[in-house]
Parts: sequence; structure tokens; C-alpha cells
Amino acid sequence: MTEWFEEWFGETYLHLYPHRDEADAARLLATLRDVVPWRPGLQVLDVACGAGRHAQALEEFGASPIGLDLSWTLLTRAREVTQAPLVRADMRWLPIRPGSMDLTLNLFTSFGYFDSDSEHDDALRQMIDTLRTGGWFAIDFLNDSFVRDTLVAREESVLGGHRVQITRHIPSDGRFVVKNIHTDDEQHFQERVRLFSAEQLEQMLTRHGLAVRHRFGAYDGAPLGAGSPRVVLLGQRT
Repeated sequence: MTEWFEEWFGETYLHLYPHRDEADAARLLATLRDVVPWRPGLQVLDVACGAGRHAQALEEFGASPIGLDLSWTLLTRAREVTQAPLVRADMRWLPIRPGSMDLTLNLFTSFGYFDSDSEHDDALRQMIDTLRTGGWFAIDFLNDSFVRDTLVAREESVLGGHRVQITRHIPSDGRFVVKNIHTDDEQHFQERVRLFSAEQLEQMLTRHGLAVRHRFGAYDGAPLGAGSPRVVLLGQRT
């Protein structure tokens, strides 16, 4: 059975969202660079690199990134903006040598897509395992309390020249936020993301040998709080 993220992150996704904000990517990486020991040639793994905007910014900052994503379509787009090696793989089975990275990234809510929490936990374990001792890991995720408090149940918008209807809901078990997108040419796509709290994410990270050193609530480095739009955790492998 095809999983939702295998269908969604393709040509239609790129058409509806023709660009993401490169300024946001640069802003977040600048925040991380301020607190991570940075040097030219820093070995960085970008897990779920998408269309390559973070890899592009990493190269501009002098790092040596590797991009990894499941979508051939997004990797093809990434090749247009970065010279970094690009790998097609599922984050649940990372083909990366353990202990080989200075910094591993999982950004822009590229997590929480799976059915079981054991899959999420193991994916984080594998990402952390790519780090050398003393290496750093950053995850940028939605803030579940912010999502619950500000959820817009229904809206209409124009994306990529198409009028779309978007609905959002949190099922009765409270574990996921589900977004349905219906286009004017009768296509339907769904996003479904697990609602982990900041505390739950941190518990998973520490369980796999990471000491969380910094907690941000926005890309500019603002402190994390209940009303923060993002949860950015930055930890060091002990």
C-alpha cells in the first residue's frame, strides 16, 4: 500500500507550492550556525532535503552537505540548485555510515509521517547514529500546542494558479493533524503528521544518546514556549 507522502511530494506538490521560502532556510541555518562549532567543509546530512533549499544555503555557508530524500521529483529539483551529493532513500533505512557526520538535520516538519511511534523512534535513532561523538543533530518540527490552539478547519486558497479547498482536523485520539487538499481539477491529497510535544521529542532524542543543548521556538532563535510556532531542538551526541 502506497503511503501518503509517497504520492504527495511529486509534480503536483511542486505545482501547488512552486517555491518555498529560501529566506526562512537561510534564517534557520544562520541560527544553528551561531551555536554549532562551524568550520569550512563541515560534513552535514540533510535528511528529507526536498528541493534542496537548505543544502543550497549550507553550501553558501561553507559546509559540505549531503541531501537525502525519498522523492525522485524533489531530488531532481534539488539538483538544479545544489552541487551536493543527493541520495534517494527512506529515512527509516538510512544508507549512511554511522559516525560519519558532524551535523545531521531534519527540517521543515519532515518527520511524523508514519503510522507507528516505533517507526518514528527508530528513524530518529538512525539519524543520530550518523553522528560522530560530539556531533550535532537538529530537528525543526511543528509545535503541537500551537497547532491545536490555532487550527483553521476550512479555507479556500489559490496555489500554483489552482483554486483549492483545504480542510484540517485532529482525529478523536488527538495523535495526528490531518490536512486534506482538494483542487479545482478534482485532485485530492492528504497530509498526516503526528503531533509530538516538545517534551516527547526531547525524550526520544535523549534516549538515543543526544544531549539537547538549545531549544528554539522560531527560525530567528526566539526561545521555545507554548505559543511558539515551531519546535527547533539542537542536541549533541554524547
